[in-house]
Amino acid sequence: MSRRRAPCWRQQAAPRRAAPSGCFRSWYLGRTTRGLLSSLHRVCLSPVHRTLPGVPLKTNGLCCCCLSVPSLDASIARVMWTLVGRGWGCARTLARWATGAALGPAPTFGAAPESWPTCRVYSSAEFKEKLDMSRFPVENIRNFSIVAHVDHGKSTLADRLLELTGTIDKTENNKQVLDKLQVERERGITVKAQTASLFYNCEGKQYLLNLIDTPGHVDFSYEVSRSLSACQGVLLVVDANEGIQAQTVANFFLAFEAQLSVIPVINKIDLKNADPERVENQIEKVFDIPSDECIKISAKLGTNVESVLQAVIERIPPPKVHRKNPLRALVFDSTFDQYRGVIANVALFDGVVSKGDKIVSAHTQKTYEVNEVGVLNPNEQPTHKLYAGQVGYLIAGMKNVIEAQIGDTLYLHKQPVEPLPGFKSAKPMVFAGMYPVDQSEYNNLKSAIEKLTLNDSSVTVHRDSSLALGAGWRLGFLGLLHMEVFNQRLEQEYNASVILTTPTVPYKAVLSSSKLIKARRAVQKNMIFIDQNRVMLKYLFPLNEIVVDFYDSLKSLSSGYASFDYEDAGYQTAELVKMDILLNGNTVEELVTVVHKDKAHSIGKAICERLKDSLPRQLFEIAIQAAIGSKIIARETVKAYRKNVLAKCYGGDITRKMKLLKRQAEGKKKLRKIGNVEVPKDAFIKVLKTRSSK
Repeated sequence: MSRRRAPCWRQQAAPRRAAPSGCFRSWYLGRTTRGLLSSLHRVCLSPVHRTLPGVPLKTNGLCCCCLSVPSLDASIARVMWTLVGRGWGCARTLARWATGAALGPAPTFGAAPESWPTCRVYSSAEFKEKLDMSRFPVENIRNFSIVAHVDHGKSTLADRLLELTGTIDKTENNKQVLDKLQVERERGITVKAQTASLFYNCEGKQYLLNLIDTPGHVDFSYEVSRSLSACQGVLLVVDANEGIQAQTVANFFLAFEAQLSVIPVINKIDLKNADPERVENQIEKVFDIPSDECIKISAKLGTNVESVLQAVIERIPPPKVHRKNPLRALVFDSTFDQYRGVIANVALFDGVVSKGDKIVSAHTQKTYEVNEVGVLNPNEQPTHKLYAGQVGYLIAGMKNVIEAQIGDTLYLHKQPVEPLPGFKSAKPMVFAGMYPVDQSEYNNLKSAIEKLTLNDSSVTVHRDSSLALGAGWRLGFLGLLHMEVFNQRLEQEYNASVILTTPTVPYKAVLSSSKLIKARRAVQKNMIFIDQNRVMLKYLFPLNEIVVDFYDSLKSLSSGYASFDYEDAGYQTAELVKMDILLNGNTVEELVTVVHKDKAHSIGKAICERLKDSLPRQLFEIAIQAAIGSKIIARETVKAYRKNVLAKCYGGDITRKMKLLKRQAEGKKKLRKIGNVEVPKDAFIKVLKTRSSK
């Protein structure tokens, strides 16, 4: 008797297995649905909101049993419905029950199918309803940024605002919600500005609050300046214990120059040593803002945070835009998605944009079709349209990172407009060479750098090459931390292994020829006493004095209380010399540097000592020298391997021994003339990455 094989979609379920607590377990339903259910096993569930006992769902020949479903929310039910398809008719019921809709009691395990709530077949489109942004008139829109010195509680305040507006659920795990990069969570700092659209009801009116959380470290001030272009006001957060810091002053003047409304917020009033009255006086003295306009909060505990939202609505004006004019959208940030291409963050100054529109880039003059528009809430939420005054994202099929330029203006096809001013170009302060560890990875690293610089436009890139390291790039950064974060993001996000040389700064030197090339000490300019315990000093520094370890040394000497900010002050004459590093008389171009004349000897000696420890020994002696012109200022020697040529001499005349030693010395002298010293990459990296002691 032949056996009839059942279709795969009607295979019998696997034996029931007990589910561990806190997991989503299910029966296997055959090849078609196995991938779905195994993926659901890995879904991270939020804390328990509801508990659904086992419910067999018998539909169209399929059988599923939910053994334990803590916090089965609508989003999981949507995924289950979308992937399983028409056979799962009760997914809608589960979704409505999990979100608290009035459907009567929850289904119970073992109940008859007739007792379940009936529902028609639904498509997944119903669960992806797009927001209607037209219900937010311009007068109900507020665009603002949070700016602060590093570690003053800016990201914590952003978390509380997201909770108060219902954007995210209130849980104990809400820490740095808007800090999405791995490097941000590891270091505990914000390095990338992030946008979130908040919906807030105040006095019967529904407001759209577009929040931009910005970095606090001086190296990422360019992120702050770009973010302010999409805002009409800022929350200036100041620590109630530390008070005004250098970056606080810098952020205030950025907002002042952009003519934005400033709301001072004194955070961390719950600390034991907090002195909000002293900080109020500092704000009034330095920024000329009345002390009664300061808002005292504790973002960690949520104390008085609600008043911040009230102040945003009352004291920050709505954007001045015109929705009836042709589209004018400013690209103030962008990211690259492997499958969708460039995702541009835009602020609309005029007009409306929707899916299907033909838009033109003012920078490249290329035309694109809009595939998707939406807002960040804080994740991507598609909308029907975006209107003037609103901040959101736009996907238009830009597959090449060169096509997306920060500061570009987008407008509708055949409706040209005057481009927006854009942004002032960032001026790099620190330069370093970057090379692939293996030259076969050059193209992959090139693609990774291009995609990452799309997300961080303050980095400048120029092609470079080295005899020791091969083909690479010369990158410019805003500071040392900026360089470290960029390198870390390359490793984490693109799995790239790179060699990063010692950071340097640009010089200008006048040579005897007509060629002009880009080749420490401080002068006090000003001193202002903010109060009895705080003073602000203004110095004119050579950039080379502060770029490597000045910030770390300042924090160490002041136990973390001193802060530091800097900007470019142009070029000045100085007693600088070019120092060469020689190996057996041959110059190593990769180690040539420009140093101050007074520090040339100490720096040259340190480099020679590190090279001596790094270079492998040879059969001949290696002379390591630091030279200024023809003058040798430091020297170290790597001794040669030596064979004991006297081992076979047992006694006898001394002249025999001297003859053997002389012959050996002559051989090594000849070998030294014809032998080349190759610097291994490992030794080269060690020398470049080790900082000289100052």
